[in-house]
Amino acid sequence: MKKITLILALFAVASAGLRAQDDVQKATAEAAAAFSEAEQTEAVVEKPKYWKTWSTFDLGLSQTALWNWASGGYNTATLRAGIDANANYAKEFATWNNRLQMMYGFLWSADKENLLQKSADLLQFESRFGYQTAADSKWKYTADLTFKSQFSDSFDSYKQDDRGYWSGTLKSGFFAPAYLTFGLGMSWDPAPWFSLNLSPVTGGYTFCTIPELRKGYGMNLREPSLDPAVGANYASALFQLGAQVKANLQVSVNDIFTYETQLILFTDYLNHPFVWNRVNWDNKLGLKVGRFFKIALDTWLIYDPIVTIADKNGLNPTQRVQFKEYFSINFTYTLGKK
Repeated sequence: MKKITLILALFAVASAGLRAQDDVQKATAEAAAAFSEAEQTEAVVEKPKYWKTWSTFDLGLSQTALWNWASGGYNTATLRAGIDANANYAKEFATWNNRLQMMYGFLWSADKENLLQKSADLLQFESRFGYQTAADSKWKYTADLTFKSQFSDSFDSYKQDDRGYWSGTLKSGFFAPAYLTFGLGMSWDPAPWFSLNLSPVTGGYTFCTIPELRKGYGMNLREPSLDPAVGANYASALFQLGAQVKANLQVSVNDIFTYETQLILFTDYLNHPFVWNRVNWDNKLGLKVGRFFKIALDTWLIYDPIVTIADKNGLNPTQRVQFKEYFSINFTYTLGKK
């Protein structure tokens, strides 16, 4: 009887030891699994990305109509290429948005053999730094920079000589004109698709490096006593100090229909203050057809009282409303994610 009791006691102790060993192994396995899962979870967590970049490339045929357009051009079919590059930064309260737009187009017509005429030319850079006033606020303190010019010379009223060479009236060129503005103020961003920037302190320069064009683009006479018809007597730059309002709206319907508009109003404190001295209104409508094709209609409207435009006969230069439109079917490709 004692032997049986002793055997049963030893069996109970052995069973308890085995169960304890199983519990230890199970706890060890669970701990290892938890540690491994924690490592995987840490590996999945990505570092925050503060930059978003994308670029859109357009190439297409277009139809152009011009009305009192200071830079010149012709109403005809053109070949146009364009790049719209964006780089936006956002971290906590700070944002920094940058946009570069470049466009160039030319045409060839049978009535002007061996002549390529420019129909589109744009070089524009916009940069805005903003700092949010509070965590839930729609307002930001802003510093806004804009530069706008064109790449090459543009001519109008072409004539052909006896040797077959073409010559025309120069209308614009690189840095002739060019506009550079810098403003301090605040922006109101109630939604991702709309922003309104108010810059009560905006300094702007208008540049014109081609002497014969300076008078038409509002440059001041260096010596009023000299003959004002001589372009070299005009300054190459004009400074303006005033206020600027810039409104941007961008909407998209299922990435098929897109509409973008920008309205810029500028008043010059030094000359006719509190009157909108310059108006720029740009519109872009797009209808996506397939994956890489888009039907587009772009319009530009400008009113600048310091710019004078002659009539069709080259006479009576005066202030005029400038309007330009493009209707085109484009091959479009986007790099990055909007």
